[in-house]
Amino acid sequence: MESALNRAFKDWNAVFPNAACIATLLDRLTHHADITLIEGQSFRVRESELESAARGKKSDGKTR
Repeated sequence: MESALNRAFKDWNAVFPNAACIATLLDRLTHHADITLIEGQSFRVRESELESAARGKKSDGKTR
């Protein structure tokens, strides 16, 4: 199931054989669940971008 959840919802048909499987899975996952929509930039993405920028600055100052 992880390989499906890492894909965009529109691509789940590549993992599950038919729409009924997808509908059943979503029904089971969301039954009695509180679904919260979170908008805005991901903290993980922001942290990754900051770390990547910091690594880039460090490598700019090094001579090879």
